[in-house]
Amino acid sequence: MKTLIVYYSLEGNTEYAARKIADGIGADLLRLVPKKAYADKGLAKFFWGGKSAVMGEKPALEPYSADLSAYDRILFGFPVWASNFTPPIRTFVADHLPEIRDKQIAAFACQSGGGAEKALAKLRRAVGIDTFEAEAVFIDPKQKQSRKTDDDIDAFCRKLK
Repeated sequence: MKTLIVYYSLEGNTEYAARKIADGIGADLLRLVPKKAYADKGLAKFFWGGKSAVMGEKPALEPYSADLSAYDRILFGFPVWASNFTPPIRTFVADHLPEIRDKQIAAFACQSGGGAEKALAKLRRAVGIDTFEAEAVFIDPKQKQSRKTDDDIDAFCRKLK
């Protein structure tokens, strides 16, 4: 099954997981980059990112190229912001909803605190599905690298094979 991993990463945790998953299942990667970068330090990071997520904003993205018709599965990866999936993912879903509706959909969330289950549920609603083919939650996989986290990523990959 040809898979595209569509992800947004602010601090590198989601990118770390996306790359490991891509290696594990032989998937292609599409990194979403907002035209206006989000703050990545201090109070501004939490305030502006959280506000943007809670308000359901859809930021403009840097140009990217992806022929979605070439893929059977779309796998979304994102950090959790205020119990929401990140705005760049929201933009991608809104821009490509008709194209992704006939695909297998899976997702993973990276978090430091909590809220991943709520964020995954909100993404399911945005895509218009009841369940993901597979889903996973990873706790700071890059910053807190451990054998357990890598094993969790490997277990997620096995669900997708």
